[in-house]
Amino acid sequence: MVMQRIQAEVENHPIVLFMKGTPQFPMCGFSSRTVKVLKDAGVADLRTVNVLEEPEVRANLPRYSNWPTFPQLFINGELIGGCDIAVELHESGELARMVAEAQKA
Repeated sequence: MVMQRIQAEVENHPIVLFMKGTPQFPMCGFSSRTVKVLKDAGVADLRTVNVLEEPEVRANLPRYSNWPTFPQLFINGELIGGCDIAVELHESGELARMVAEAQKA
């Protein structure tokens, strides 16, 4: 059941961040930095899932994505990665392009 929920989140929202906490109150530095670079890249409508409030999602997302850590960023249904990758993509300008394309769709 939880795997279908994760898949629905990823498929029904162009940009989804599975994070610790919320954008207003991030509960780890990596989640906070990822939210910041997404906002800087122009994300207008960021869908987030707080894995601290959803232990089943937290336990199963690494199996779904084959990515062990949080946060996890998905754009257009595809795993982009975690904080370090999001920051690198932002610094190269690539994240803004990906965000713009996802928000157009």
